[in-house]
Amino acid sequence: MALILTAESCAQKKAPEGVTPAQVDSLSYAIGVMMGTNFKESELEYLDLSTFVKAVNEVFNDKELRFDINEANKVIQSHFMKMRVEQQRKREEAKAKNIEDGKKFLEENKAKEGVVALPSGLQYKLLTEGAGIKPTEKDTVKVHYRGTLLDGTEFDSSYERGEPATFPLTGVIKGWTEGLQQIGEGSKAEFYIPDSLAYGERGSGQKITPNATLIFEVELLEVRKAK
Repeated sequence: MALILTAESCAQKKAPEGVTPAQVDSLSYAIGVMMGTNFKESELEYLDLSTFVKAVNEVFNDKELRFDINEANKVIQSHFMKMRVEQQRKREEAKAKNIEDGKKFLEENKAKEGVVALPSGLQYKLLTEGAGIKPTEKDTVKVHYRGTLLDGTEFDSSYERGEPATFPLTGVIKGWTEGLQQIGEGSKAEFYIPDSLAYGERGSGQKITPNATLIFEVELLEVRKAK
């Protein structure tokens, strides 16, 4: 963007007294980082940067604009309204698919050897049985875990971060609260969590879409009894 600005010969006003060129450079870069980050988070990476910079230059140089500020706001609002409609459509499609895929997976999974299906809908499979105590809902646990979607996409991992997680059992999704009470300290298990015991219709972040069934590989490293 800096190269484009140079090529466009943007008329730069003199900085206020006491502001050094180095400060101007840092401020200019910082604003660029903020705007670029906002564009990326708003999924606007398809913007034409040359057109964007041309508009900035025309404002700075007091040239005649294609849109005044009011028209510009209308264009932006109209675009984001269309995007919201499209995002909602995709969200509803993902929701319907997740519900169907989740039901099918859990129905087939519960028939597999070693899988225990609980009345709540939670399923789990004990991979390694530990000799330690089982936690209660009031306890705090220390675990290593890996979370994936049904297609194998990993969305979270304490292994990847290089350190286990510690949390009270009342502070996590229902599938974790119930699942960890089924296994003892030192155990390793897989949890198959229906959307009703996970994040439901709201989903979580970019990867966990609405009504997604989740799979967690969990090692229960330590149970810290409630005082």
